[in-house]
Amino acid sequence: MSLAGGNPQGGWRDSPGGDWRGSEPPGQPARSDAPAWVLVAGDFHRAGGMDRANAELAAYLCGTGADVHLVSFRVDPDLESNPRVQVHLARRAGAAHFLGQRQLDRLGRAVAGDVVARRPGARVLVNGVNCAWPDINWVHYVHREWMASPSQAPLWFRVKHGIDTWSHARKELRVLRSARLLIANSERTRSDLIRDVGVEPERVRTVYLGSGSEWQSITPDRRVAARSWLGVPADRPLAAFVGAFGYDSRKGFDTLWTAWEALCARTDWDADLVVAGGGRALARWREVIDRSGLGSRVRILGFTDRVADILAAADVLVSPVRYESYGLNVQEAICCGVPAIVSRGAGVAERYSPDLADLLLPNPDDAPDLVARMLRWRGQIDEYLRRLRPLTATLRNWTWRDMAAQIVTVAETLEPSPVLSRSRTRRELDGDRG
Repeated sequence: MSLAGGNPQGGWRDSPGGDWRGSEPPGQPARSDAPAWVLVAGDFHRAGGMDRANAELAAYLCGTGADVHLVSFRVDPDLESNPRVQVHLARRAGAAHFLGQRQLDRLGRAVAGDVVARRPGARVLVNGVNCAWPDINWVHYVHREWMASPSQAPLWFRVKHGIDTWSHARKELRVLRSARLLIANSERTRSDLIRDVGVEPERVRTVYLGSGSEWQSITPDRRVAARSWLGVPADRPLAAFVGAFGYDSRKGFDTLWTAWEALCARTDWDADLVVAGGGRALARWREVIDRSGLGSRVRILGFTDRVADILAAADVLVSPVRYESYGLNVQEAICCGVPAIVSRGAGVAERYSPDLADLLLPNPDDAPDLVARMLRWRGQIDEYLRRLRPLTATLRNWTWRDMAAQIVTVAETLEPSPVLSRSRTRRELDGDRG
């Protein structure tokens, strides 16, 4: 199923300049008997990752006729204009991310308490530790699974990172254990919640992230246009890396770079590399690549909203992540028919079939193994494309609408969200001062 072209169930139109529209005409008043949902998340927009997933769920709910309250820092204007949506904006106080998170938490609880008290049967869904409300928690990331110290960062950042990590891990135990139902984005995440957070297995359900119809087969014209934009010859193999450059190296670019230097030292390696992603460590990596003398073999784009064009030009995506609860960039590549080499521990890896095992990296720190896998891919490009087709079809056919519908189905197994008094909310849910 596709969300393209004015889906009658609501959703994002996947054509350029598309928008979210529910099934109600503009100006349609909310029905007093309509189901009500409160969604609390950092952002609801199309840019990608969990923000896209949150926005697609909101759009789907609007299309079913629900009244939807969005508590967030940012909501896409097209979604905000939906007559079924009420937006409650929290403020990000400049760079004070911690203070902004506390405000989002408090505002989310205030809105949830008001809606649940007025609308019996209302559902409240929050993301991870962003709001302490004991109904449904959609977990996109388990903080205690990645607490590595960013050794390359300035001292002030390492101190701040340590405090934030400790605070989130502590809050995770309290918030996630109090949820009546947790929705995990992969079996990897579900296992982490059960094993390391201590959540009972029967309270955790897995719902995979959906796919938009913009991630489809690459036509010859699109490939030519994308390669022209990047300045890549038609017959030159191209590898791609898409991910943020954080001081903690969670996305594994350092492993890819070590492997890339070894590959480029070979006379038989004829591929180039395009790198997309922003982050605090990007400037340092630009310097490293400039000093390497391999600038002609690597193009760093920095942050870009043209990931679809990068995938249209690429022959393989490489993602040696050290922790990834799912991996939407990998899913998008595969939906475009582009093979992806990814760490076996990433959530998305569990969707690979056995005959794609060569694309799974057992150890994200093992650069020589990555070299071997990339050489194997280069020698069998057509064979990997053939093997990839069944997985491509599977991922394309699981749409954002399918994901949202499954979340709603799972939610319907619960009793209505509890009504919490203001005193209980403050006493029981505002306990984390760390």
